Amino acid sequence: MTPTQPGGRVETFNGATLYFEVHGTGDPLVLLHGFSGSSQDWTGLTAECCTPFQLIVPDLRGHGRSGILSKPFRHREAAADILALLDYLNVTACKGLGVSCGGNVLLHMATMQPERVAAMVLVSATPYYPAQARPLMRQYRKSLPEPQWEMLRRRHPGGDIQIEALLASTEAFADSYDDMTFTPTHLSTIRARTLIVQGDRDPLYPVEISVEMAKAIPQSSLWIVPNSGHGPVIGERWPEFLKTAFAFLRE
Repeated sequence: MTPTQPGGRVETFNGATLYFEVHGTGDPLVLLHGFSGSSQDWTGLTAECCTPFQLIVPDLRGHGRSGILSKPFRHREAAADILALLDYLNVTACKGLGVSCGGNVLLHMATMQPERVAAMVLVSATPYYPAQARPLMRQYRKSLPEPQWEMLRRRHPGGDIQIEALLASTEAFADSYDDMTFTPTHLSTIRARTLIVQGDRDPLYPVEISVEMAKAIPQSSLWIVPNSGHGPVIGERWPEFLKTAFAFLRE
């Protein structure tokens, strides 16, 4: 790929203003944060640059230092943004690591352009929204505690306007049936080696969904993390997770 200086840049793809950073050298690895997160979630990796990969770290549309959403967030549109970013960087093939929303975006990328994604790690991703997730999505905005608001303000320089646009998307997810709609047949087209990581007590996506994905994706492995919920590797398990994920991605 074309050498790129470390640091942040902003470009427009598919009408969306995207902030992204590129760090290090090696095989391209796209890091995709969760919904309402940002590229800052990967600071520990990008600051140390201690991986064998060239890290491509965007703020997904509407998040972080990317432009404010003008309509509800859709994972397929975000995937098209990242594919356009790869085109811009002259990356013909990459690997990916995505958490929750970021994992959903990778599912779209790996089905839209199967030859583009060589391997990926999906943490708390889902092929579709199950019934149990929809009430939680609908209530999320109203139940957000003030400390969470402060954390969101630190991640999103657009302030409360940007945050409100994101939170409106969580309500839209509750009634969305045409964005995350992957069937086993659709998933079977994925060529990427795939590691699926799921908490056994995820309140949004039951573990059975990850089992379904693992059965459908041809080259997949499944890691069920015990006694854990959504984002099961965030926190004290993070170092172990990175060691496992990078070993998988290096294969």
